[in-house]
Amino acid sequence: MIYVFIFVLLFIIALSLFMKLHPVFGGRPSDEDTVGYNKLDNYVKGKFVFRDEKNNSPAAIKHPISKAAGRSPKGPMPAVKIDWNIVKSEEDSLTWFGHSAFLLSMDGKKLFIDPMLGGTASPVTFVGPKRYSEHLLDMVGEMPPIDAVLLTHDHYDHLDFLSIQKLKSKTGHFFVPLGVGTHLIRWGVAKDSITELNWWEECTFQGLTIALTPSRHFSGRGIFNRNSTLWGGWVILGEQTRFYTSGDGGYGAHFREIGEKYGPFDLVLMEGGQYDRRWPWAHMFPEQSVQASMDVKGKKMMLIHWGAFTLARHGWAEPVERAIKEAKAKNVELIAPKIGETISLKGTAHTLGEAWWEQ
Repeated sequence: MIYVFIFVLLFIIALSLFMKLHPVFGGRPSDEDTVGYNKLDNYVKGKFVFRDEKNNSPAAIKHPISKAAGRSPKGPMPAVKIDWNIVKSEEDSLTWFGHSAFLLSMDGKKLFIDPMLGGTASPVTFVGPKRYSEHLLDMVGEMPPIDAVLLTHDHYDHLDFLSIQKLKSKTGHFFVPLGVGTHLIRWGVAKDSITELNWWEECTFQGLTIALTPSRHFSGRGIFNRNSTLWGGWVILGEQTRFYTSGDGGYGAHFREIGEKYGPFDLVLMEGGQYDRRWPWAHMFPEQSVQASMDVKGKKMMLIHWGAFTLARHGWAEPVERAIKEAKAKNVELIAPKIGETISLKGTAHTLGEAWWEQ
């Protein structure tokens, strides 16, 4: 028994040292940072919190239990082919890279949201959810200069160490929730290139209005730093396009508040994958995603947080199929572009199109 105890102790020590020394785990907010956080309503006893627990969406329990069958595509996903001429143009557009990563062109500015382009959604490449296709890191060299990267939170399927290493030299600025900047600084991003925001805070950036909005989720890249950094969604308002992306999070009354303050939106991107009845507070069911798009007053909706990784027990394409069904029932206009496809935001002319995931 003593040998088992020693082995476990040594393993814990080794794991702790690995997490402390390896940069992939990021940084931690300083004592000075936490002193400031303690003055905030959404920071309690050293943790960021979402206070509106009364809206824990009991309706989610009514949704059927997801089946484990078809959790990944039957074969490798085809290589993502980007039309870089369209991406580099001045037209307002959006290019989806799968999951929650997308490049937004607005008023001639290039904004990359949650640029997870790596092959594995974990701190190490040999363990964790694998991308359905090859990694997309080599695409960074073909991209135009990025005016800003916006991060919704610090989970590995949204904030990827290798992607930031590739992007930091061609990115002008980073917008992040409170505390997330500590990860970037450890990875070599200059502090004065980072703007941290709390929920409902907004700023102007090269003519755009950017605001961080609440979401019901959590954060953390290690065992001991859960909720030490903030999370949220992003509102981006340009001259011709009003845009919103939810970030990760369960359904709640905050969507109606966002709609009242910033809506209507020409296009909203709603997370609606990786759901389970065990965690309805952290991720929406697709039916809730459709309702949330109505709450924020979205003219068109696109489902994200699917199409690249398997993180839950439902079928890999089940989220979009359920969302399409619910959108038709609720008369919500939903679009589902292919991964790598660039869609124009001018007049939001894009339509649903073919069910590419069935092919």
